[in-house]
Amino acid sequence: MTINFNRRRMLIGGALGTAAAAATGLVQAADSKSTAKFDKIYDVIVVGSGFAGLAAALEARLGGASVLLIEKMPAFGGNSAINGGAFSVAGTPLQKKMGIKDSPEQMLADMIKSGRGLSHLDLLKMVVYGSLPAYEFTLRHGVKYKDFVQHFGGHSVPRTLQTVESTGGGITRPLTESCIKHGVDMRLRAKMEEFVRDEDGRVIGLVVRERYLFPDEKSGVLQTYGARKGVVMATGGFSRNVWFRKQQDPQLDERLDSTNQPGATGEGLLKMLAIGGAPVQIDQIQLGPWCSPDERGFGLVSQFNTIAGFPMGIMVDVRTGKRFCNELADRKERTDAILGLMENGKPVYPVCFTDSKGVAKAQTLKNGLKYGVIKKFDTLEDLAKAYGIPAKPFVEQVARFNEMVKAKDDKEFHRSLALAIVLDKAPFYACRVWPKVHYCMGGVGITKNAEVYGIDGSVIPGLYACGEVTGGTHGASRLGGCAIADGLVMGRVAAESVLKAKPAAI
Repeated sequence: MTINFNRRRMLIGGALGTAAAAATGLVQAADSKSTAKFDKIYDVIVVGSGFAGLAAALEARLGGASVLLIEKMPAFGGNSAINGGAFSVAGTPLQKKMGIKDSPEQMLADMIKSGRGLSHLDLLKMVVYGSLPAYEFTLRHGVKYKDFVQHFGGHSVPRTLQTVESTGGGITRPLTESCIKHGVDMRLRAKMEEFVRDEDGRVIGLVVRERYLFPDEKSGVLQTYGARKGVVMATGGFSRNVWFRKQQDPQLDERLDSTNQPGATGEGLLKMLAIGGAPVQIDQIQLGPWCSPDERGFGLVSQFNTIAGFPMGIMVDVRTGKRFCNELADRKERTDAILGLMENGKPVYPVCFTDSKGVAKAQTLKNGLKYGVIKKFDTLEDLAKAYGIPAKPFVEQVARFNEMVKAKDDKEFHRSLALAIVLDKAPFYACRVWPKVHYCMGGVGITKNAEVYGIDGSVIPGLYACGEVTGGTHGASRLGGCAIADGLVMGRVAAESVLKAKPAAI
């Protein structure tokens, strides 16, 4: 379809605009004598194929819309595919079966506490109260979970489910398959270049770079696609954009690794900011306190620690042999405690360990041992020697912790001991720990209906966003397992909203 600019101006806005344009939402108008052709027109275009994008695309398609989903990388799933597959939900049948008392209100209170008062409650409530329906949504599309509930840090009770694969791919793969089955037009190596807007500022499509080869910005060919009802941005965070994250927090420099896949570079966020989207808490960037300096990226140790080390073991300062924090505190509290272990400007890596009972459900143990990032010891003294820990205070610390487990009272750091065990059954399994840049709590501002709003508070018509690219939900610290909840819930909300939109005249 050809649009005559004498009838309807088409505006191209994005990172190519000036700083003033980014601040005001103004963009440069195309030549009024020009015409533009949409190569194809859909009802809905979704950008990004993680939890949020797949949920949005699938729900929009099931609602009767024609849907295009584009993914700039060579595989679907984005950062979601490589996460730990942990999904925090309040009130699941498995919780009830295990005798765990929980409620959405209790989960909400935990998330508010973790957010340090910065969470936007309207968004937070959407995520919490939508988590159980989102869980049921995944079941309908073939996702399978393990038969036990985990206790992640910052949660007052065990409420975290995990896919049988122990990865987010256990969710993204079935959802991708359902999208294809139901007729979503799925495009890999398709990178969003710019928004297309009409004279009223409504987003009516995208310029897309097809056959894109990350990170070659000149690769591929440009195509222009129309979106009658709207565009849903589900492009994730910017943890791999070192320059941009340093502008928010100079400490997050090149010395810190990230758990994210290479494509987590934040272009989608920057494009929305460039057309006037409101930045919300962009400086709130979370580090994962369960990572290891002995491997790159998310790695094998992360799951070992979240499943075994932290809930069923302890973490000690190698200089003293003693615990220094609550191993099940929220991520910010643990990260701050670990990063405090510096000596002469260099990190002092703490050690987390558990015994043979504690590793029973740690699926990454075998490969962790194979690649040497997790180590096995016959005695506590051998463990201490390997890491240069003073043996006597270390053994005394373990004995003291064991007594607290028996008494069900952590007198040192007031940790929940619901899943804790007495550490006395050799062999012992240990790893070194150091945080990595993990999740961006901040992003573009959205309403509770997933509509993107500008710096004046008004909604940008035709533009929706969901998942990690948005800001405000989690405040200062996201609780573990809540990224899946956020992505799935708000992806479905975005689909519901865009389906209700009046189609643009394109």
